[in-house]
Amino acid sequence: MIRAIPSVLAIALSIGVPSVVAAQPDLVGRISANRIAVISDGDFVAQTYATGRLAPRQAGYRDTLTVLSIVDGKVVTGTIPISNSVTAAPEILQLTEDGQTAFVTERLGERPAAGDTIKDLPPGRRLFAVDLSDAAAPRLADTAEIAAFPESLSVSPDGRRIAVVSNTSEASFVQIVGYRDGRFGPVARFNLAELGVTGSASTPRGGVTATNVHWHPGGRLLAVNVNTQNRVAFFEVTDDNGAPGLRLWGNIVDVGADPFVGRFTPDGRHYLTSNWGRDFAATDIEGRIPRTPSTISVVRLADPEASADAARHDVVAGAETGLSAEGIAVSPDGRLVATVNMRGTAFLPESTRFQRDASVTLLSFDPVTGDLARIADYPFEGSLPEGGVFDRTGDHFLATVFQGHEGAGPEAGAGLEIFRVVKGDRPSLERIGRVTLPHGAHHVDLAG
Repeated sequence: MIRAIPSVLAIALSIGVPSVVAAQPDLVGRISANRIAVISDGDFVAQTYATGRLAPRQAGYRDTLTVLSIVDGKVVTGTIPISNSVTAAPEILQLTEDGQTAFVTERLGERPAAGDTIKDLPPGRRLFAVDLSDAAAPRLADTAEIAAFPESLSVSPDGRRIAVVSNTSEASFVQIVGYRDGRFGPVARFNLAELGVTGSASTPRGGVTATNVHWHPGGRLLAVNVNTQNRVAFFEVTDDNGAPGLRLWGNIVDVGADPFVGRFTPDGRHYLTSNWGRDFAATDIEGRIPRTPSTISVVRLADPEASADAARHDVVAGAETGLSAEGIAVSPDGRLVATVNMRGTAFLPESTRFQRDASVTLLSFDPVTGDLARIADYPFEGSLPEGGVFDRTGDHFLATVFQGHEGAGPEAGAGLEIFRVVKGDRPSLERIGRVTLPHGAHHVDLAG
């Protein structure tokens, strides 16, 4: 049900639009990375999911990629308008390993001149490459046209191929796009149904919806989450006379309910899914968002040398996380896992389920056995946090905050919530502050 509320404009205007990103040097300088990239959606406010109405035009929000770089010991900020949508999984942004290029895709396209509701937004169809060689002036290097409604992307370890999943009304696709010398190559498109991922439901695509794709650190395999079927499929990327091919590798694995996103561990031995647990039969936000905690499923991959027919993957562990977990991250040493939990921040303030605080759940992980144990939840104020990442040394964790609450100051508005990772026998997180960024921050990646 769509309901407009008078406070939406007040909330939007009270937050404000920073013309210059308040990238606090003392916070950014602690993070082990040469470059941090954050994508922001300017079309939505936190209440849009409940009301159906887009951000007030008077607020002046824009879809923006913000890049924070450490140059000669100083923080240099660069921004560029890039179409994107928070309605996708948070995995719509990724940097190359060297931090010189950012890739972004758009599930929904740019807001039309007369559009004021979600239904007015056109389907997204583009994959963007942004050149970051000039830290202060990011530049759009190239754009590729892909299948409508792209949901997530992943960059190959060598930075030369980008995998994207899209869900059109007819089919769910995995697309592999080459990238070299600042230009995209041809788009290779694979229908999941033709690869063995099918459904018999009366809903579009037989009930198949792919929400996550992730490249294995070895560069040969892809994982694809089919959240509407609670399954994960693994594919081998082949070379067919110079063009990429794709074939199912091993069994399709049943995991927890609504595996929205997922991550390979750094050693490639396991794949972890963050299972949100939504009710897709519900017709409003109250019915769709679960009242029970989200979960993680741990999948142990088959022997990498196994053939496609012989490969056998198994779920070996799982754990509860927080309410409405979206993003998931694994520390560089593979021993810590974190999820970013929206909790009740997506509800209207007058809802009995509304909460001011979101949270990060920290868990310990055994890279050998796959055992997973929840350590604690760490609350923080703000709406719709989604993406998160550990820094290069695993000493800090960064979580995006889409928007602050009505009356909150800049220190509690949109940006990056920064935690120090306290290591030892009993790891924990210690909040150290927030980096203020443009409204709508919903995913973060870093490099260097």
